[in-house]
Amino acid sequence: MPFRSDDLVDDIMQSAPHTIRVFIAFRMACVGCPIATFHTVDDACREHGIDRDTFLAALSECVPA
Repeated sequence: MPFRSDDLVDDIMQSAPHTIRVFIAFRMACVGCPIATFHTVDDACREHGIDRDTFLAALSECVPA
């Protein structure tokens, strides 16, 4: 499943719950956050000071085979 920088954080966690561990590993407090329904990956990475490409790669790596 390809993830993009303009995907909404909540949509990712809802459609692919296994990605929640990546958000937690990057110390992103997006799980359960009401803003996650409005924030894109790009927004969240910028807000948390995380490199977007590194984060997207981690999300992609956690996808079950």
